[in-house]
Amino acid sequence: MTLSATLRDSKVPEVTLAFWITKILATTLGEVGGDAVTMSMDLGYLLGTLLFAAVFAVAVAAQIRASGFRPWLYWAAIIASTTVGTTLADYVDRSLGIGYSGGSSLLLALLLGTLFCWQRSTGSISVADITSRRSELFYWLTITFSQTLGTALGDWAADTQGLGYTGGIVLFGGLLALVAALHFGTRLSKTLLFWAAFILTRPLGAVVGDFLDKPLDHGGLALSRYTASLVLLVAIAACIALLPQRAARQAH
Repeated sequence: MTLSATLRDSKVPEVTLAFWITKILATTLGEVGGDAVTMSMDLGYLLGTLLFAAVFAVAVAAQIRASGFRPWLYWAAIIASTTVGTTLADYVDRSLGIGYSGGSSLLLALLLGTLFCWQRSTGSISVADITSRRSELFYWLTITFSQTLGTALGDWAADTQGLGYTGGIVLFGGLLALVAALHFGTRLSKTLLFWAAFILTRPLGAVVGDFLDKPLDHGGLALSRYTASLVLLVAIAACIALLPQRAARQAH
């Protein structure tokens, strides 16, 4: 039996530098795009959440129905998840009045609970093993909670802890660098380090997005949310078109 015969493609991308670049761009777009709808268009957090949740549901349903990894479809679902994560976190933190700390704690508990149930149900939370409908459903549920948690964490660091947007960028960028060092320099679980990095890219994108569009007197650059969203969307499309997009593979 040849090596290729013992490998099976996952329905999610291989974790490469291209993956992380695209993911950070997508999370930043989610923050700016979500704010553009809820704030600039003045639709509010609840209506914005319902709108993006519908788009996310359609994208994930199409992703699950697909026979294999489809880069454009996958990243469309990721962008939808990060925008609904932005509006949902803002709704929970602000409209429900539980604050950034309360929202972050609640979402962290939901995220850890989902990962625990996923591990118990399928025996693996590795992205290289997303080959069944059950694992794929757990994958997207985990992503939903991680994207929402990331938004709350970004706001918690920048506002509640007083770090500001540049301080938040340094904090979460530094934590991502630490995870990368642990990945290459230790024998810690690559799967757990992947999820740690995946979660941390969301608050990094949140504070970068806020830095781009918030007013100058709040520490931002006061850029147009619509312009920033369009530039980020074009950058993501370029990454998908020009950088390698391969399915993760798992030996069986």
